[in-house]
Amino acid sequence: MRPLSQLPLEAARSVRVVLTDIDDTVTSEGMLTAEAYAALERLHRAGFIVIPVTGRPAGWCDHIARMWPVDAVVGENGAFFFRYDRKQRKMRQRFWASPEEFKRNRARLEAIEKEVLATVPGCALASDQAYRVADLAIDFCEDVPALPEAEVDRIVAIFERAGAQAKVSSIHVNGWFGDYNKLSMAKVLLAEVFGLDWEQARNAVVYAGDSPNDEPMFEAFPLSVGVANIQAFAHRLAHKPAYITAGHSGTGFAELADLLLRARRE
Repeated sequence: MRPLSQLPLEAARSVRVVLTDIDDTVTSEGMLTAEAYAALERLHRAGFIVIPVTGRPAGWCDHIARMWPVDAVVGENGAFFFRYDRKQRKMRQRFWASPEEFKRNRARLEAIEKEVLATVPGCALASDQAYRVADLAIDFCEDVPALPEAEVDRIVAIFERAGAQAKVSSIHVNGWFGDYNKLSMAKVLLAEVFGLDWEQARNAVVYAGDSPNDEPMFEAFPLSVGVANIQAFAHRLAHKPAYITAGHSGTGFAELADLLLRARRE
């Protein structure tokens, strides 16, 4: 991971789309700071396509798509995207699976939930679980004392034994049934809404993240950036981001925004 300061301005000038994780990438210690929100707004006003790609639930993503300075949002690690048309005042929703499939999978996830909560002391159901449509989120450090890494791995193993996917974020283990992830739905969104095929997207996108569930994006995009706190997860990543910011969390994201805006000006 090279310092972000080494990213050539010529490469930064090619960026049209900013994809970014939210938790501990845009937010800092659970808070959306004025600095980070202003960075999103400055990018959006400058004409960048700005898209959060998050593990957060559908209920939160409806709010984000409507009220944040963004062009769309991918949620629940790729289960859907939401795009709000401000002129027509209509929300476009695109889901990876049918409502019937999500419903069938919910029963399987409930069985996993019971096993995890019964066998991994100290974890909890994520406080935002009620607003989810597709996945199960287990909290290991957001609203509970941080669990040791071995216990986080136990949670992942329970999901995987049941045949589910499981990804570790900076706060939750998210698990789901289905052959999607952040990258697959981001590809659908970029193609269907913004007319970018995969080769165009690879050369026009920068992705910012901070944890293992961002790994498919780090691998896919040559211009990938980790905020400084990704160092805590570096040992879990086979595919690391190409660059790393000096600042942590939202401050690091603002650092990336400053570089992109400077490249465009110059």
